[in-house]
Amino acid sequence: MNRGRRKENIFLSPVDHKNFIRILKEASVSWNLCVSAYCLMPNHYHLLVQTPDGNLSRCMRHVNGVYTQYFNRTYETDGQLFRGRYKSVLIDADRYLLEVLRYIHRNPQRAGLVGQLSDFAWSSHKGYISRSEKWNWLHRDLLLSMISAAKNQQKSRYLDFVSLEELESIECFYSRKNMSSILGSNEFKESIKEKFKHLQYQDEIPQSRELAPSPDRMITTVCEYFKVQREQMMVSKRGAENVPRDLAIYLVRLHCSDTLSNIGRYFGIANYSTVSSAVERIKARVKNDIVVQEHLQRIEAMLDKSQQQT
Repeated sequence: MNRGRRKENIFLSPVDHKNFIRILKEASVSWNLCVSAYCLMPNHYHLLVQTPDGNLSRCMRHVNGVYTQYFNRTYETDGQLFRGRYKSVLIDADRYLLEVLRYIHRNPQRAGLVGQLSDFAWSSHKGYISRSEKWNWLHRDLLLSMISAAKNQQKSRYLDFVSLEELESIECFYSRKNMSSILGSNEFKESIKEKFKHLQYQDEIPQSRELAPSPDRMITTVCEYFKVQREQMMVSKRGAENVPRDLAIYLVRLHCSDTLSNIGRYFGIANYSTVSSAVERIKARVKNDIVVQEHLQRIEAMLDKSQQQT
């Protein structure tokens, strides 16, 4: 998904919608991008895709780039059209694929743009109830078969399915400001973390931070390493050093894309500046303190081992 810079509209006329869909079709052919669903809202778009060749970045660079060139040329503008890099969410297909399909197709109705889904021209909803050859480029067979194994019932079952409101958990997921890059069960998330753990913490892959152990697991591992109870680690006394707590705070800050205030909540700390101070203390000691360096190396090794055993 992506939206216009400063939430500005990216589709100003029906011709704009048609050109975006044309570019999307070109990408599906040129880059083997399997498009299962789309919805073009006034200031953003949603796509449901599969990338058998693992080339999502290349595909989206083509779609966003070519459409931006068209838009700037048509409206005599210059510069960025979108707010930045697209946002992608990896979906646990067994549990959430159909839910995401419904969420995408219900977007216009949920936003109050139309009364009936069939009244909206710029989504793939009609492609799921039509057998016209113009929709053959859509990769819809898998999703329709998940709705009904009997082809003669797929259309009616699909219409019944999208007539129902989406799950509250799905709406909540997509309404979050800091949306996760993985939508799935805990087991699915852990399997993804294990499969792609070699990509952890790579700055050029923003989503890689989600492959890291959870804050709770990091705190638990630090407690195990120092052989202290969690309650002991959370205690803070003025003038008394609490190395386990500082190291746990440092690790959570290092490996999680969370704010200082949110990190503080894991440790019962109300003031974000206290979290910042703990992080800076460990940063300073890591440079010169061999003991602290060894603590971190051993804790990181324990975290890696626990990830492998998940």
